Amino acid sequence: MKKYLYIAITLLSLSSCKKWLDVTPVTQVPEEELFKTPEGFQDALNGVYTTCTNMNLYGYELSCGTTEVLAQNYFLPADDVLHYQPTVSYNYKDPFFIERKDTVWNGLYHGIANCNLILKNLETNRSVLTANLYALIKAEAMALRGYLHFDLLRLFGPSFKSNPDAMAIPYVTDFSNKVTKLSTVSEVLNNVATDLSQAKELIRPVDPILSAAYVPSYPTDNKPAEQQNASLFLQNRRHRLNYYAICGELARVNLYQEKTNEALNNALEVINSKKFPWTLDQDFTNADVRLKDRILYKELLFAWYVPDMKDTLAFRFNSGLKSLVIEKAAAEAMYERSGVGSNDLRFLQWFLLNNSASTSYKWYELQKYVRDIQGNRYDLVIPAIRLSEMYYIASECSYDADPVNSLKYLNAVRHTRGLLDVSVSNKDGLLRELVKEARKEFYGEGQLFYLYKRLNRAIPNQTGGSVPGSDKLFVMPLPNDEIEFGQR
Repeated sequence: MKKYLYIAITLLSLSSCKKWLDVTPVTQVPEEELFKTPEGFQDALNGVYTTCTNMNLYGYELSCGTTEVLAQNYFLPADDVLHYQPTVSYNYKDPFFIERKDTVWNGLYHGIANCNLILKNLETNRSVLTANLYALIKAEAMALRGYLHFDLLRLFGPSFKSNPDAMAIPYVTDFSNKVTKLSTVSEVLNNVATDLSQAKELIRPVDPILSAAYVPSYPTDNKPAEQQNASLFLQNRRHRLNYYAICGELARVNLYQEKTNEALNNALEVINSKKFPWTLDQDFTNADVRLKDRILYKELLFAWYVPDMKDTLAFRFNSGLKSLVIEKAAAEAMYERSGVGSNDLRFLQWFLLNNSASTSYKWYELQKYVRDIQGNRYDLVIPAIRLSEMYYIASECSYDADPVNSLKYLNAVRHTRGLLDVSVSNKDGLLRELVKEARKEFYGEGQLFYLYKRLNRAIPNQTGGSVPGSDKLFVMPLPNDEIEFGQR
């Protein structure tokens, strides 16, 4: 039998590091040894995050790679050195796509298996942990399990809007070698929401991010607040599924379930905390690249820590037509440069026009992930959940009952990006504006394909047209091995 979901993984990588996420695997330790100490539990949990930042997962493909190609966000030249042309055409039989897609499936379920291994040992070896450390590790492991299942569903299952009763993916909660049956879309979403809700309650009393002293800061600040905890494990909470990140992920899941009241409440918990400040214009536009905040760092509820991806992302986005670029007219249309978007700070700071004389093409290269060799204001991260998304969710969920406040949430984000207020006359108009704003805000971050899928919307392409939405386009095929050995 092949080593897929059904094969128990009995080893976890440990790591030796200065900072908890500067991870280089150095050894493997049997399960019975790993969980004898608090440090073993911490290393095991850190290992799940680290595995998830592999370039085949959130380090690239699930953030700025395959998911963005599916969202039609890149102009792909004819030589197609990255082999994405079939993907942009939704050819799901292409061998390069199949390999990437199957690797995502296996990688996310590997992360889930390790979450389940941690959760199993938390109960059998609970005595080695303090009550607070037990609660925090259990909450993060449950939240990660829910987070990974949700993205598997958003890739491999129909949307709730399309078919809530369709069989979708296995929801795996046990660490064993038994085959887990498929669950329906609704069942998966309910399980994700349960994991996240329980994690939220567990972590609330123990997460340092809820303290008044914990304020999102730049790592280069003098005595940055996020690094003041005596325990290294409790520093930099925004690089992990902290309390507010769990609220944000719950808001996403509730919205996907069309439970608008629950989604609104979770989004507002983040917004009303005032924990995450909007990025100052002088930080976003700073001429000194060492002080420039290209990624709107303080607004991130949760981000994947990926310092080792610096060279890969530079090649992917800043190598001319060998990289992932956006055609000039498409970029300027997306950001409405000829009209209301002429002062959009995102466009001005995130895109660099390439005027190469060697080709008739004119394109922009993405600057979000550019690093300066002399130093940077923050570590290289890939956004996972943004404050702005909470405002978009609040806007969508509150329109029916309170259209005035709904527009205030949307326009609050627009103000920070240098734009004037927008007005709408109905819910459809609001959704159009929200989609337009999300395209500008989340470019290169992997969320747009899921947005089109949730709303069952046509996907705008690089030529000014669009690709009609359908399950044929939105639902990835299960891996062949999963079908054969899982008896699907």
